[in-house]
Amino acid sequence: MEKDTICAIATASGGAIGIIRVSGCDSIKITDKIFVSKRGKSLQDSPTYSLHYGYIVDDKGETIDEVMIATYHAPKSYTGEDSTEIMCHGSGYILQKVTELLIENGCRIAAPGEYTQRAFLNGKMDLSQAEAVADLIAASNYASHKLAMNQMRGQFSKELHHLRNQLLEMTSLLELELDFSEEDVEFADRKKLLDLSVKIEKVISKLTHSFRLGNAIKNGIPVAIIGETNVGKSTLLNQLLHEERAIVSDIHGTTRDSIEDCININGVTFRFIDTAGIRTTDDVIENIGIERTFCKIKEAEIVLWLIDATELLEDASEQKPSTGHIHNPSNIDEIKTRILPFCEDKSLICVINKCDLIDEDQMYTIYNRIYQNSGINENETIRISAKTGMNITSLENMLIDASHISDINDNDIIVTNIRHADSLNNALASIKQVETSLQQGLSGDLISEDLRTTIHHLSEIVGEVSSDDVLKSIFSRFCIGK
Repeated sequence: MEKDTICAIATASGGAIGIIRVSGCDSIKITDKIFVSKRGKSLQDSPTYSLHYGYIVDDKGETIDEVMIATYHAPKSYTGEDSTEIMCHGSGYILQKVTELLIENGCRIAAPGEYTQRAFLNGKMDLSQAEAVADLIAASNYASHKLAMNQMRGQFSKELHHLRNQLLEMTSLLELELDFSEEDVEFADRKKLLDLSVKIEKVISKLTHSFRLGNAIKNGIPVAIIGETNVGKSTLLNQLLHEERAIVSDIHGTTRDSIEDCININGVTFRFIDTAGIRTTDDVIENIGIERTFCKIKEAEIVLWLIDATELLEDASEQKPSTGHIHNPSNIDEIKTRILPFCEDKSLICVINKCDLIDEDQMYTIYNRIYQNSGINENETIRISAKTGMNITSLENMLIDASHISDINDNDIIVTNIRHADSLNNALASIKQVETSLQQGLSGDLISEDLRTTIHHLSEIVGEVSSDDVLKSIFSRFCIGK
């Protein structure tokens, strides 16, 4: 690891206060060269975690700014090195001038993520915690912030450490047998090893499966708005987004491709997808849009199945409420048959739209049509009017419940990083091979090799076996100053 001293502006421009971070073996010494304490004391004699008031001056003795400086002595700092933080006014000129003075006296500009990289290399945090720092900075809502804080505190690392210790114990017993192979001694009870490997597999499998939820929370939970043509899907999207995002008209098939946008609801980001209406049509372009609708259903975590209440009244000759048009029966049964198989592993919410045009007696007919042979219950159904905004807040609350965010406890581990998910998938395949080998009574050296492969993949997550290329890729995505 390089031992030079780095510096960088750590705050966004334009604020009242700006902070410049300095880290490295000469950080306090270099900062002391450009700082004049109000009390005439040297920073090099200061204790760690101390604040100092004074002035930044250039080599000509001209005062640049009135500042506060915090000093940290290794290893009691973010990076594990001697460090200082210069707190001055947020003027771009002042920040640039102070940085130039630091460089003139021996610092260099830090690379993106170099402070956190040094913290990792100095053992202040493992790689998964370092990545959580970037996630914390990028968090745009309560849910992603909560997951990043949990990971940064080391919950994920502790679980991985526990798994690795169990695997190492299994490996050591098997390899001890190899040292006494001529005596035909068995130190490891194969039944106990199999039971333990099954338990470890369940833990790794749970972590692997959590990535689906974690990735959705981090990037926005995908919600597909589906239904027949002209049921109000685009109107609902506009109502949820509080803006005219999608084109709305009475012409069937207006939306021919999916439209996506995100919104934060009670601290959770949802990515809404307005899809083409499902119907039988000879229009080639519209059919392509309908096929994409089913692709979007597969991608979604939550499906809002929007139904036009005025199209569900059973009597084909019944007049639509408040209109003079003849009612056309809905093909709800056909759509029900087509979409329900796609929603088995998703949260499905049945949204009955245009209820401002329906009275209570007519709702019984509508409910019967929806619930018949569908498996949908009352808790999964809501009446709204996308046009007037009726019950939109209640629908938003149902979306929060369907996201399962409230089910996540502080001690729950949710994987949000695709690199971690890949390593966990590889570890899962290896531990399953261990189980197979134990069940088939294979030799200890083969089982030991699979155990070590499992340990290797888990170690990749916390950075114990990461290559320089992996580290460069990870920390290059950080902002300068962190």
